[in-house]
Amino acid sequence: MVGDHYLLLPIFLLPLLYFISKQLKSSSTSGRPPLPPGPVPWPILGNIPHMGKMPHATLSNLAQTYGPLMCLKLGTQYLVVGSSPAAAIELMKTHDRTFSARYVPKVVPADQEELNYSSIGWNDECSDRWKYLRTLCRSELFSGKALENQSCLREKKIFDMVEHLRAKEGQVVDFGELVFATIFNMLGNVLMSRDVVGLEEKRADGGLKGLVRTIMEVVTVPNISDYYPFFDRFDLQGVRKKTSELEKRIRAIWEPVIEERRQKGGPLDQIDFLESLIENNFTNDRIHQLLLELFTAGADTSISTIEWAMAELVKNPEIMKKVHEELDREFHDDLPNESQLMQLPYLQACIKEALRLHPPGPLLMPHRALETCQVMNYTIPKDAQVLLNVWAIGRDPSVWDEPLKFRPERFLNCDKDFRGNDFELLPFGAGRRICPGVPMAARQLSVVLATLVHCFEWSLPEGKDPQQLDMKERFGITLQKEQPLLLIPKSRRYQ
Repeated sequence: MVGDHYLLLPIFLLPLLYFISKQLKSSSTSGRPPLPPGPVPWPILGNIPHMGKMPHATLSNLAQTYGPLMCLKLGTQYLVVGSSPAAAIELMKTHDRTFSARYVPKVVPADQEELNYSSIGWNDECSDRWKYLRTLCRSELFSGKALENQSCLREKKIFDMVEHLRAKEGQVVDFGELVFATIFNMLGNVLMSRDVVGLEEKRADGGLKGLVRTIMEVVTVPNISDYYPFFDRFDLQGVRKKTSELEKRIRAIWEPVIEERRQKGGPLDQIDFLESLIENNFTNDRIHQLLLELFTAGADTSISTIEWAMAELVKNPEIMKKVHEELDREFHDDLPNESQLMQLPYLQACIKEALRLHPPGPLLMPHRALETCQVMNYTIPKDAQVLLNVWAIGRDPSVWDEPLKFRPERFLNCDKDFRGNDFELLPFGAGRRICPGVPMAARQLSVVLATLVHCFEWSLPEGKDPQQLDMKERFGITLQKEQPLLLIPKSRRYQ
């Protein structure tokens, strides 16, 4: 029996020795600077055990030991993480071209060649086709002229939200779900001239709201295929299959809308984005891909930020009072006007502070190194996954005074903004891969939050003390509250 055990020993030792030799070979500098520092990887697993359930917080803690540019090994794959404004400048400005490629997680079900033709977010390089799609979206959706043309659509959805809340006065409202429906319908009317969810629709109802929420959760599941690409063909956890099934169910909802539009033909009263795609000869599959990305990216970031901002205002009544006073001076008993909101300094300071403290994408979307290069006196290998921890930057005491406090005043008489030029505040990224929808997001955030604050007083159920409001986070593609924000509205304006 003992002999049999010794005969089995090489079976375990040979892979381990091979792995160690690969580690030593990869860490050899060959005349180049070393890799960025990081925690010592475990055999086979690398640094996977270090990541935990809240990787943005874990990586922030590790950066305090290993510095603002770290390198970890997740299985067989390198992960480089920047955690300071200086690192952000290097990764997204100085070496922007080198890190402009996208690391595409294995959970994404579409073929990469097809993604390169129809995707904005998962196009793996900044190709001519990617530039065309960005230009199309910018001109049709995010330009100043397009945003002005859309304002009446957003105002209509704001009116619907206010009327819905007035009917709910004194009742407990799931704030996040209400904002989700409002933002989704804003996008639905801009993209395809129709509401896509009901204000009363619950996640468990099996409609579009539940499907989108579920797909956003599935794509954040740690996937063994990302750590060991050899296993990709097997989809061992079934996450790609699950994502594909969810996408098919979402597409089944949109397919009749697209076909109806194709058959209708002729000029419409209002040209929406769907009409533009049809006129530009997009196939149904490519329309589906773009719509899915625009709905998920365009909605979830705004929803998360508005929920966090309201939670902070409820928890800080003195700040809420200042926002009330500013809105009352400007609008009195009227609904807030979208164009004027961008000029209100305290409201905008609150939005910036929410984005600093609770960035919707704490690690942004993953980049990939196009080639081996040197950054901050370290070597970053080709094809390494590159992340920027904007959550850590927003809470860095060397960058911000009292970083854990919600203090909008820090942005008064300060020209820092979130549009990609101030590397202390990058909730939407920077450089070539900056989110193209920042102009729309800025308007959505302002008009929804301002209306909810201006038209209603908000209190916690059962007379709970606002200071006891649970502010724990739940990690995902967007950083959400672990516990839903349940509030009771009471009308204060717009009678």
